[in-house]
Amino acid sequence: MAQQHHCPPHHDPNWSPNPVWAAVDKYTLSHLHPVSRPNTAALESTLESIKANGMPPGSTATIQSKFLALQCRALKIKHVLEVGCLGGYTPIWIATENPECRVTSIEISEKHAAVARENIKKAGVDDRVGVLVGPALEVLPGLLADIEAGKSERFGLTYIDADKLNSATYFDFGVKMGYSGGLVVVDNIVTHGNLVVEDKFEHEHVKGGRQVVESVGKDDRVDALVMQTVAAKNYDGFLFSVIK
Repeated sequence: MAQQHHCPPHHDPNWSPNPVWAAVDKYTLSHLHPVSRPNTAALESTLESIKANGMPPGSTATIQSKFLALQCRALKIKHVLEVGCLGGYTPIWIATENPECRVTSIEISEKHAAVARENIKKAGVDDRVGVLVGPALEVLPGLLADIEAGKSERFGLTYIDADKLNSATYFDFGVKMGYSGGLVVVDNIVTHGNLVVEDKFEHEHVKGGRQVVESVGKDDRVDALVMQTVAAKNYDGFLFSVIK
């Protein structure tokens, strides 16, 4: 059974980030999320912890993490599901920006989950952010069963940032556990533009991304788009969908 984890975008030796992208991020964040904000120290500490523990540099970009947090605020989302926790960076963003929001995150690695829990505790949001350990394909059916039995609330946002070949399956669970007007978002769809480069189609990131785009395009339960993004780390993009 495939297991979920955060995966950095497909490495292309001929690709390098544009320094202007990093400069734009630095400038805009300095004004729109300055270091004086209350959650800055916790977020920076989380990234340092991820690096110090030898974990992969797969955390969602700062701008995109805040985008998700602001979506939760705008839509008054109270319950979020994340597939692929890594060190807890995105859940901390969401929870610190939304005091009434609860986040459930799934992580395959016991080590990563332990680091994430420590980071979440240091950020002061461990009462609202929980990390479930195990393969998402084994954890998700139980979450869905609890929702269908009325034991748990539906998720207003499901954020998928895990093994790419199972993204379409995770997406299906996200829709089933959501509600009309809720969001299902899948990260790492564009992968440096390789999404449309024919000789890259068999790479797992690209193959998984194309499977999601094509299956969601036939899914009458949602309306969706792919938003291309550039940032200090990379050129990528995410699939953004709204449940009908």
